Amino acid sequence: MLKLRLSRGGTKKRPVYKVVVADSRFARDGRFIEKVGFFNPLLPKEKKERIGLEAERIKYWLGQGAQPTTRVARILGENELMPMPANGNNPQKAIPKKDRKKEGSEEAPKAETKKEEAPKAEAPKEEAKKEEAKKEEKK
Repeated sequence: MLKLRLSRGGTKKRPVYKVVVADSRFARDGRFIEKVGFFNPLLPKEKKERIGLEAERIKYWLGQGAQPTTRVARILGENELMPMPANGNNPQKAIPKKDRKKEGSEEAPKAETKKEEAPKAEAPKEEAKKEEAKKEEKK
């Protein structure tokens, strides 16, 4: 499968990315079919030099069935080469990773058991009330 994705270049802690068309089985920074742009995340968003794209070639590859990665899709959406993708919703991302596992494994089962117990306790009470009402109606 063909992908439009970022290939990292630059030096340590100074990344510069190429937007490339590559087979999804190739390594991230490895072999690619064609370079269709660049992205420099260190520059401010207002500068034109931050992103450079070859619009005609990108449209051609999208027409050939190449799928952009999420980051490239956002870059293309900002430059109006394709519709902007929907924002993802990951509320866990704000929580440190070490705390996520604790909450997910320990607190989730506790919450489930509390929720399960509550309806079971209420159900017999409601049934008892209904039975009492029926007995009173019969009298």
